[in-house]
Amino acid sequence: MTDVTANRAAATAGLKSRSLFQAGDRTRKRHASERRFRMMGLAAVTFGILALFGLMASILSNGLSSFQQSYITMDIFLDPAKLDKGGNLNPADLEKITTFTIQPLIQAALRKTMEERAIVVEGIDAGKAFELISKEAPGELRRYILADPARIGNTVSFDLLASGRIDGYYKGRVSMASAELDSNISPEQLMLADKLKEAGILESRFNWAFFTAPDASDTRPEAAGLGVAILGSAYMMIIVLVLALPIGVAASIYLEEFAPQNRWTDLIEVNIANLAAVPSIVFGILGLAIFINFVGLPQSAPIVGGLVLTLMTLPTIIIATRSALKAVPPSINDAALGIGASKMQAIFHHILPLAAPGILTGTIIGLAQALGETAPLLLIGMVAFVRDYPGAPPEGFFDPASALPVQVYNWTQRSDPAFVERASGAIIVLLIFLLIMNAIAILLRRRFERRW
Repeated sequence: MTDVTANRAAATAGLKSRSLFQAGDRTRKRHASERRFRMMGLAAVTFGILALFGLMASILSNGLSSFQQSYITMDIFLDPAKLDKGGNLNPADLEKITTFTIQPLIQAALRKTMEERAIVVEGIDAGKAFELISKEAPGELRRYILADPARIGNTVSFDLLASGRIDGYYKGRVSMASAELDSNISPEQLMLADKLKEAGILESRFNWAFFTAPDASDTRPEAAGLGVAILGSAYMMIIVLVLALPIGVAASIYLEEFAPQNRWTDLIEVNIANLAAVPSIVFGILGLAIFINFVGLPQSAPIVGGLVLTLMTLPTIIIATRSALKAVPPSINDAALGIGASKMQAIFHHILPLAAPGILTGTIIGLAQALGETAPLLLIGMVAFVRDYPGAPPEGFFDPASALPVQVYNWTQRSDPAFVERASGAIIVLLIFLLIMNAIAILLRRRFERRW
Protein backbone atom coordinates (compact mmCIF):
# COMPACT_ATOMS: atom_id res chain seq x y z
CA MET A 1 0.00 0.00 0.00
CA THR A 2 1.40 3.36 -1.03
CA ASP A 3 1.35 6.54 1.07
CA VAL A 4 -1.47 8.00 -1.05
CA THR A 5 -3.63 4.96 -0.50
CA ALA A 6 -2.96 5.05 3.23
CA ASN A 7 -3.92 8.74 3.48
CA ARG A 8 -7.15 8.13 1.58
CA ALA A 9 -8.03 5.24 3.91
CA ALA A 10 -7.38 7.44 6.98
CA ALA A 11 -9.48 10.25 5.55
CA THR A 12 -12.30 7.84 4.80
CA ALA A 13 -12.17 6.50 8.34
CA GLY A 14 -12.24 10.08 9.72
CA LEU A 15 -15.30 10.95 7.67
CA LYS A 16 -17.11 7.89 8.95
CA SER A 17 -16.32 8.87 12.54
CA ARG A 18 -17.74 12.39 11.94
CA SER A 19 -21.14 11.14 10.78
CA LEU A 20 -24.16 13.42 11.20
CA PHE A 21 -25.88 10.65 13.13
CA GLN A 22 -23.09 10.40 15.69
CA ALA A 23 -22.24 13.36 17.98
CA GLY A 24 -18.59 14.12 18.29
CA ASP A 25 -16.76 15.29 21.39
CA ARG A 26 -17.10 18.99 20.53
CA THR A 27 -20.82 18.57 19.82
CA ARG A 28 -21.37 16.77 23.12
CA LYS A 29 -19.49 19.52 25.00
CA ARG A 30 -21.55 22.23 23.30
CA HIS A 31 -24.81 20.45 24.13
CA ALA A 32 -23.71 20.00 27.74
CA SER A 33 -22.83 23.69 27.95
CA GLU A 34 -26.24 24.64 26.55
CA ARG A 35 -27.97 22.39 29.08
CA ARG A 36 -26.03 23.97 31.92
CA PHE A 37 -26.96 27.44 30.67
CA ARG A 38 -30.64 26.49 30.47
CA MET A 39 -30.51 25.06 33.97
CA MET A 40 -28.89 28.24 35.27
CA GLY A 41 -31.55 30.36 33.61
CA LEU A 42 -34.34 28.14 34.96
CA ALA A 43 -32.79 28.28 38.44
CA ALA A 44 -32.60 32.09 38.27
CA VAL A 45 -36.24 32.38 37.18
CA THR A 46 -37.33 29.91 39.87
CA PHE A 47 -35.41 31.79 42.54
CA GLY A 48 -36.96 35.09 41.44
CA ILE A 49 -40.48 33.63 41.51
CA LEU A 50 -39.93 32.07 44.94
CA ALA A 51 -38.54 35.36 46.29
CA LEU A 52 -41.55 37.21 44.87
CA PHE A 53 -43.99 34.74 46.40
CA GLY A 54 -42.14 34.93 49.71
CA LEU A 55 -42.31 38.73 49.69
CA MET A 56 -46.00 38.78 48.76
CA ALA A 57 -46.81 36.13 51.37
CA SER A 58 -45.07 38.20 54.05
CA ILE A 59 -46.89 41.39 53.04
CA LEU A 60 -50.29 39.70 52.75
CA SER A 61 -49.96 37.78 56.02
CA ASN A 62 -49.09 40.99 57.89
CA GLY A 63 -51.36 43.41 56.04
CA LEU A 64 -54.64 41.67 55.19
CA SER A 65 -55.81 41.98 58.80
CA SER A 66 -55.70 45.77 58.49
CA PHE A 67 -58.79 45.55 56.28
CA GLN A 68 -60.75 44.19 59.27
CA GLN A 69 -61.61 46.24 62.33
CA SER A 70 -63.35 45.52 65.63
CA TYR A 71 -66.36 47.69 66.53
CA ILE A 72 -68.55 47.93 69.62
CA THR A 73 -72.14 48.78 68.73
CA MET A 74 -74.30 50.39 71.41
CA ASP A 75 -77.41 52.51 71.80
CA ILE A 76 -76.28 55.90 73.13
CA PHE A 77 -78.64 58.49 74.56
CA LEU A 78 -77.57 61.97 73.43
CA ASP A 79 -78.52 63.75 76.63
CA PRO A 80 -79.54 67.35 75.86
CA ALA A 81 -78.78 68.33 79.48
CA LYS A 82 -75.11 67.75 78.73
CA LEU A 83 -74.93 68.56 75.02
CA ASP A 84 -77.34 71.49 74.66
CA LYS A 85 -77.87 73.18 77.99
CA GLY A 86 -79.42 76.22 76.33
CA GLY A 87 -81.95 74.07 74.48
CA ASN A 88 -81.69 76.12 71.29
CA LEU A 89 -79.23 74.01 69.21
CA ASN A 90 -77.07 77.08 68.69
CA PRO A 91 -74.15 76.06 66.41
CA ALA A 92 -71.75 78.33 68.30
CA ASP A 93 -72.63 76.63 71.59
CA LEU A 94 -72.50 73.14 70.09
CA GLU A 95 -68.95 73.77 68.83
CA LYS A 96 -67.92 74.05 72.48
CA ILE A 97 -68.80 70.39 73.06
CA THR A 98 -65.63 68.52 73.98
CA THR A 99 -64.72 64.86 74.08
CA PHE A 100 -64.78 65.07 77.88
CA THR A 101 -68.50 65.86 77.57
CA ILE A 102 -69.04 62.88 75.27
CA GLN A 103 -67.19 60.30 77.40
CA PRO A 104 -69.85 60.07 80.18
CA LEU A 105 -72.52 59.38 77.53
CA ILE A 106 -70.52 56.45 76.17
CA GLN A 107 -69.75 55.14 79.67
CA ALA A 108 -73.41 55.30 80.62
CA ALA A 109 -74.42 53.47 77.43
CA LEU A 110 -71.82 50.76 78.02
CA ARG A 111 -72.87 50.32 81.64
CA LYS A 112 -76.53 50.06 80.65
CA THR A 113 -75.76 47.57 77.88
CA MET A 114 -73.76 45.33 80.23
CA GLU A 115 -76.54 45.44 82.83
CA GLU A 116 -79.24 44.56 80.28
CA ARG A 117 -77.21 41.63 78.94
CA ALA A 118 -76.04 40.55 82.40
CA ILE A 119 -72.40 40.76 81.37
CA VAL A 120 -70.21 40.69 84.45
CA VAL A 121 -66.48 40.01 84.81
CA GLU A 122 -64.89 39.98 88.23
CA GLY A 123 -62.48 42.85 88.75
CA ILE A 124 -63.85 44.97 85.88
CA ASP A 125 -65.65 48.18 86.79
CA ALA A 126 -67.14 50.83 84.48
CA GLY A 127 -63.77 52.59 84.06
CA LYS A 128 -61.95 49.39 83.07
CA ALA A 129 -64.77 48.45 80.72
CA PHE A 130 -64.55 51.85 79.04
CA GLU A 131 -60.89 51.15 78.20
CA LEU A 132 -62.10 48.57 75.66
CA ILE A 133 -63.26 51.50 73.52
CA SER A 134 -60.84 53.50 71.42
CA LYS A 135 -59.83 56.97 72.55
CA GLU A 136 -60.94 58.10 69.08
CA ALA A 137 -64.56 57.11 69.75
CA PRO A 138 -65.59 60.30 71.64
CA GLY A 139 -64.23 62.41 68.80
CA GLU A 140 -66.16 60.37 66.23
CA LEU A 141 -69.39 60.73 68.21
CA ARG A 142 -68.78 64.48 68.56
CA ARG A 143 -68.43 64.84 64.78
CA TYR A 144 -71.58 62.73 64.36
CA ILE A 145 -73.53 65.09 66.61
CA LEU A 146 -72.23 68.27 64.98
CA ALA A 147 -73.11 66.91 61.52
CA ASP A 148 -76.79 66.81 62.55
CA PRO A 149 -77.61 68.58 65.85
CA ALA A 150 -81.23 67.47 65.57
CA ARG A 151 -80.10 64.06 66.83
CA ILE A 152 -79.62 65.52 70.33
CA GLY A 153 -82.26 64.13 72.66
CA ASN A 154 -82.57 60.86 70.79
CA THR A 155 -81.08 57.41 71.37
CA VAL A 156 -78.92 56.42 68.44
CA SER A 157 -77.15 53.19 67.55
CA PHE A 158 -73.48 53.99 67.05
CA ASP A 159 -70.47 51.90 66.03
CA LEU A 160 -67.53 52.70 68.29
CA LEU A 161 -63.98 51.66 67.48
CA ALA A 162 -62.57 49.07 69.84
CA SER A 163 -59.15 49.84 71.29
CA GLY A 164 -56.01 48.73 69.51
CA ARG A 165 -55.30 45.97 72.06
CA ILE A 166 -58.80 44.53 71.73
CA ASP A 167 -58.56 44.67 67.94
CA GLY A 168 -55.13 43.01 68.14
CA TYR A 169 -56.56 40.28 70.39
CA TYR A 170 -58.87 39.11 67.61
CA LYS A 171 -56.08 39.39 65.06
CA GLY A 172 -53.62 37.26 67.02
CA ARG A 173 -51.23 40.02 68.17
CA VAL A 174 -52.44 39.98 71.77
CA SER A 175 -52.98 36.92 73.97
CA MET A 176 -53.91 36.23 77.56
CA ALA A 177 -50.25 35.60 78.35
CA SER A 178 -49.07 38.86 76.79
CA ALA A 179 -51.91 40.77 78.47
CA GLU A 180 -50.54 39.82 81.89
CA LEU A 181 -47.36 41.74 81.03
CA ASP A 182 -49.08 44.65 79.25
CA SER A 183 -50.01 47.78 81.20
CA ASN A 184 -52.56 48.79 78.53
CA ILE A 185 -54.75 45.68 78.76
CA SER A 186 -55.51 42.92 81.24
CA PRO A 187 -56.73 39.32 80.86
CA GLU A 188 -59.99 40.30 82.58
CA GLN A 189 -60.63 42.94 79.93
CA LEU A 190 -60.02 40.33 77.22
CA MET A 191 -62.54 38.09 78.95
CA LEU A 192 -65.03 40.96 78.93
CA ALA A 193 -64.36 41.46 75.21
CA ASP A 194 -65.13 37.77 74.59
CA LYS A 195 -68.45 38.10 76.43
CA LEU A 196 -69.33 41.24 74.46
CA LYS A 197 -68.53 39.36 71.26
CA GLU A 198 -70.72 36.44 72.30
CA ALA A 199 -73.55 38.90 72.97
CA GLY A 200 -73.16 40.41 69.49
CA ILE A 201 -72.10 43.79 70.85
CA LEU A 202 -68.53 43.51 69.63
CA GLU A 203 -67.86 42.31 66.10
CA SER A 204 -65.22 42.52 63.39
CA ARG A 205 -66.13 43.78 59.94
CA PHE A 206 -64.54 45.25 56.82
CA ASN A 207 -62.65 48.44 57.65
CA TRP A 208 -63.79 51.03 55.10
CA ALA A 209 -62.32 53.76 57.30
CA PHE A 210 -58.85 52.45 56.44
CA PHE A 211 -59.29 54.05 52.99
CA THR A 212 -60.98 57.26 54.11
CA ALA A 213 -59.78 58.16 57.60
CA PRO A 214 -56.72 60.37 58.19
CA ASP A 215 -53.66 59.37 60.17
CA ALA A 216 -53.95 58.99 63.93
CA SER A 217 -51.68 59.57 66.91
CA ASP A 218 -49.35 56.95 68.35
CA THR A 219 -51.92 55.95 70.99
CA ARG A 220 -54.75 55.34 68.49
CA PRO A 221 -53.48 52.93 65.80
CA GLU A 222 -56.96 51.48 65.32
CA ALA A 223 -58.13 54.86 63.94
CA ALA A 224 -55.28 55.39 61.47
CA GLY A 225 -56.25 55.48 57.80
CA LEU A 226 -54.97 56.35 54.34
CA GLY A 227 -57.47 59.07 53.40
CA VAL A 228 -55.04 62.02 53.41
CA ALA A 229 -52.24 59.94 51.84
CA ILE A 230 -54.42 58.71 48.97
CA LEU A 231 -55.68 62.22 48.28
CA GLY A 232 -52.14 63.65 48.43
CA SER A 233 -50.83 61.00 46.02
CA ALA A 234 -53.73 61.67 43.66
CA TYR A 235 -53.00 65.41 43.66
CA MET A 236 -49.32 64.82 42.92
CA MET A 237 -50.12 62.42 40.06
CA ILE A 238 -52.43 65.05 38.54
CA ILE A 239 -49.61 67.62 38.66
CA VAL A 240 -47.11 65.15 37.18
CA LEU A 241 -49.48 64.18 34.38
CA VAL A 242 -50.39 67.78 33.49
CA LEU A 243 -46.76 68.94 33.44
CA ALA A 244 -44.64 65.93 32.45
CA LEU A 245 -46.71 64.61 29.53
CA PRO A 246 -46.90 67.75 27.32
CA ILE A 247 -43.34 68.87 28.16
CA GLY A 248 -41.91 65.39 27.62
CA VAL A 249 -43.74 64.83 24.33
CA ALA A 250 -42.84 68.29 23.02
CA ALA A 251 -39.17 67.81 23.91
CA SER A 252 -39.15 64.38 22.26
CA ILE A 253 -40.71 65.69 19.04
CA TYR A 254 -38.18 68.50 18.83
CA LEU A 255 -35.18 66.25 19.49
CA GLU A 256 -36.37 63.55 17.12
CA GLU A 257 -37.82 65.59 14.24
CA PHE A 258 -36.46 69.13 14.30
CA ALA A 259 -33.20 69.35 16.28
CA PRO A 260 -30.02 69.46 14.14
CA GLN A 261 -27.47 66.74 14.74
CA ASN A 262 -24.60 68.58 16.39
CA ARG A 263 -22.62 68.51 19.62
CA TRP A 264 -25.26 70.44 21.54
CA THR A 265 -27.95 67.94 20.64
CA ASP A 266 -25.64 65.10 21.59
CA LEU A 267 -24.96 66.81 24.92
CA ILE A 268 -28.69 67.17 25.61
CA GLU A 269 -29.35 63.52 24.76
CA VAL A 270 -26.51 62.34 27.01
CA ASN A 271 -27.83 64.46 29.89
CA ILE A 272 -31.37 63.11 29.45
CA ALA A 273 -30.01 59.57 29.62
CA ASN A 274 -27.97 60.47 32.71
CA LEU A 275 -30.94 62.12 34.44
CA ALA A 276 -32.95 58.91 34.02
CA ALA A 277 -30.32 57.14 36.15
CA VAL A 278 -29.88 59.82 38.82
CA PRO A 279 -30.98 58.63 42.33
CA SER A 280 -34.35 60.02 43.28
CA ILE A 281 -33.06 61.60 46.48
CA VAL A 282 -31.03 64.03 44.34
CA PHE A 283 -34.29 65.38 42.91
CA GLY A 284 -35.52 65.80 46.48
CA ILE A 285 -32.49 67.93 47.31
CA LEU A 286 -33.13 69.96 44.14
CA GLY A 287 -36.79 70.47 45.11
CA LEU A 288 -35.82 71.53 48.63
CA ALA A 289 -33.27 74.04 47.37
CA ILE A 290 -35.31 75.56 44.53
CA PHE A 291 -39.03 75.14 45.18
CA ILE A 292 -39.00 75.58 48.97
CA ASN A 293 -35.92 77.62 49.91
CA PHE A 294 -35.75 79.80 46.78
CA VAL A 295 -39.30 80.04 45.41
CA GLY A 296 -40.90 79.82 48.87
CA LEU A 297 -43.54 77.16 48.23
CA PRO A 298 -44.97 75.49 51.36
CA GLN A 299 -43.45 72.32 52.71
CA SER A 300 -45.39 69.04 52.68
CA ALA A 301 -47.63 70.36 49.87
CA PRO A 302 -48.66 68.33 46.80
CA ILE A 303 -47.52 71.15 44.50
CA VAL A 304 -43.89 70.73 45.62
CA GLY A 305 -44.09 66.94 45.52
CA GLY A 306 -45.67 67.08 42.07
CA LEU A 307 -42.96 69.39 40.72
CA VAL A 308 -40.17 67.20 42.10
CA LEU A 309 -41.74 64.03 40.69
CA THR A 310 -42.28 65.82 37.36
CA LEU A 311 -38.55 66.50 37.08
CA MET A 312 -37.87 62.87 37.96
CA THR A 313 -40.41 61.50 35.47
CA LEU A 314 -39.51 63.71 32.49
CA PRO A 315 -36.44 61.69 31.35
CA THR A 316 -38.47 58.46 31.39
CA ILE A 317 -41.25 59.99 29.29
CA ILE A 318 -38.79 61.58 26.85
CA ILE A 319 -36.90 58.33 26.29
CA ALA A 320 -40.12 56.32 25.87
CA THR A 321 -41.62 58.92 23.51
CA ARG A 322 -38.50 59.06 21.32
CA SER A 323 -38.47 55.28 21.07
CA ALA A 324 -42.15 55.33 20.05
CA LEU A 325 -41.49 57.98 17.40
CA LYS A 326 -38.56 56.00 16.01
CA ALA A 327 -40.75 52.89 15.77
CA VAL A 328 -43.05 54.57 13.24
CA PRO A 329 -41.87 53.57 9.73
CA PRO A 330 -40.19 56.45 7.85
CA SER A 331 -42.43 55.70 4.88
CA ILE A 332 -45.38 57.19 6.81
CA ASN A 333 -43.58 60.51 7.10
CA ASP A 334 -42.36 60.35 3.47
CA ALA A 335 -45.84 59.59 2.17
CA ALA A 336 -47.36 62.49 4.11
CA LEU A 337 -44.71 64.91 2.85
CA GLY A 338 -45.08 63.53 -0.68
CA ILE A 339 -48.76 64.44 -0.91
CA GLY A 340 -48.12 68.01 0.21
CA ALA A 341 -48.40 67.89 4.01
CA SER A 342 -46.18 70.21 6.02
CA LYS A 343 -43.71 68.90 8.55
CA MET A 344 -46.03 69.78 11.44
CA GLN A 345 -49.01 68.15 9.71
CA ALA A 346 -47.03 64.97 9.08
CA ILE A 347 -46.02 64.80 12.74
CA PHE A 348 -49.32 65.65 14.43
CA HIS A 349 -51.67 63.99 11.93
CA HIS A 350 -49.75 60.81 11.19
CA ILE A 351 -46.61 60.09 13.22
CA LEU A 352 -47.86 61.15 16.67
CA PRO A 353 -51.15 59.18 16.53
CA LEU A 354 -49.27 56.06 15.47
CA ALA A 355 -46.74 56.54 18.28
CA ALA A 356 -49.48 57.16 20.87
CA PRO A 357 -49.47 53.59 22.32
CA GLY A 358 -45.76 53.77 23.15
CA ILE A 359 -46.12 57.31 24.52
CA LEU A 360 -49.04 56.38 26.76
CA THR A 361 -47.28 53.25 27.97
CA GLY A 362 -44.13 55.19 28.85
CA THR A 363 -46.17 57.88 30.58
CA ILE A 364 -48.10 55.44 32.76
CA ILE A 365 -44.93 53.55 33.68
CA GLY A 366 -43.32 56.88 34.61
CA LEU A 367 -46.35 57.78 36.75
CA ALA A 368 -46.24 54.38 38.45
CA GLN A 369 -42.57 54.92 39.23
CA ALA A 370 -43.34 58.38 40.65
CA LEU A 371 -46.22 57.00 42.73
CA GLY A 372 -43.87 54.69 44.62
CA GLU A 373 -41.10 57.22 45.32
CA THR A 374 -40.37 58.06 48.94
CA ALA A 375 -36.91 59.64 49.28
CA PRO A 376 -37.59 62.95 47.46
CA LEU A 377 -40.86 63.41 49.36
CA LEU A 378 -39.13 62.97 52.70
CA LEU A 379 -36.74 65.79 51.91
CA ILE A 380 -39.53 68.24 51.11
CA GLY A 381 -41.28 67.59 54.43
CA MET A 382 -44.13 65.26 53.45
CA VAL A 383 -43.24 63.03 56.39
CA ALA A 384 -45.05 65.46 58.70
CA PHE A 385 -48.10 64.26 60.67
CA VAL A 386 -51.17 65.51 58.77
CA ARG A 387 -54.76 64.92 59.91
CA ASP A 388 -56.64 67.56 57.91
CA TYR A 389 -57.68 66.74 54.37
CA PRO A 390 -56.34 69.07 51.66
CA GLY A 391 -58.96 71.23 49.99
CA ALA A 392 -60.25 70.93 46.46
CA PRO A 393 -57.92 71.92 43.60
CA PRO A 394 -56.32 74.28 42.90
CA GLU A 395 -56.13 75.52 46.52
CA GLY A 396 -55.66 71.96 47.74
CA PHE A 397 -52.38 71.66 45.86
CA PHE A 398 -50.87 74.08 48.41
CA ASP A 399 -52.35 72.47 51.54
CA PRO A 400 -50.32 70.06 53.70
CA ALA A 401 -50.75 66.42 52.70
CA SER A 402 -49.02 63.07 52.81
CA ALA A 403 -48.41 60.34 50.22
CA LEU A 404 -48.84 56.58 50.20
CA PRO A 405 -45.13 55.57 50.30
CA VAL A 406 -44.39 58.24 52.91
CA GLN A 407 -47.30 57.00 55.03
CA VAL A 408 -45.83 53.49 54.89
CA TYR A 409 -42.48 54.86 56.05
CA ASN A 410 -44.15 56.88 58.80
CA TRP A 411 -46.06 53.91 60.22
CA THR A 412 -43.02 51.63 60.23
CA GLN A 413 -41.23 54.11 62.53
CA ARG A 414 -43.85 53.76 65.28
CA SER A 415 -43.53 51.27 68.11
CA ASP A 416 -47.05 49.83 68.29
CA PRO A 417 -47.36 46.54 66.30
CA ALA A 418 -50.73 47.74 65.03
CA PHE A 419 -48.94 50.38 62.94
CA VAL A 420 -46.76 47.69 61.36
CA GLU A 421 -49.99 45.96 60.34
CA ARG A 422 -51.29 49.25 58.94
CA ALA A 423 -48.02 49.74 57.02
CA SER A 424 -48.36 46.33 55.38
CA GLY A 425 -51.97 47.14 54.49
CA ALA A 426 -50.85 50.42 52.92
CA ILE A 427 -48.25 48.50 50.87
CA ILE A 428 -51.05 46.26 49.57
CA VAL A 429 -53.08 49.33 48.56
CA LEU A 430 -50.02 50.84 46.85
CA LEU A 431 -49.34 47.59 44.98
CA ILE A 432 -52.97 47.48 43.83
CA PHE A 433 -52.65 51.00 42.43
CA LEU A 434 -49.42 50.05 40.65
CA LEU A 435 -51.00 46.90 39.18
CA ILE A 436 -53.97 48.93 37.96
CA MET A 437 -51.70 51.49 36.30
CA ASN A 438 -49.60 48.80 34.61
CA ALA A 439 -52.75 46.99 33.48
CA ILE A 440 -54.01 50.25 31.95
CA ALA A 441 -50.68 50.62 30.13
CA ILE A 442 -50.98 47.11 28.69
CA LEU A 443 -54.59 47.66 27.62
CA LEU A 444 -53.78 50.97 25.93
CA ARG A 445 -50.85 49.45 24.09
CA ARG A 446 -52.97 46.57 22.80
CA ARG A 447 -55.88 48.87 21.98
CA PHE A 448 -53.88 51.29 19.82
CA GLU A 449 -51.04 49.06 18.68
CA ARG A 450 -50.49 48.84 14.92
CA ARG A 451 -48.81 46.02 13.07
CA TRP A 452 -46.47 47.07 10.27
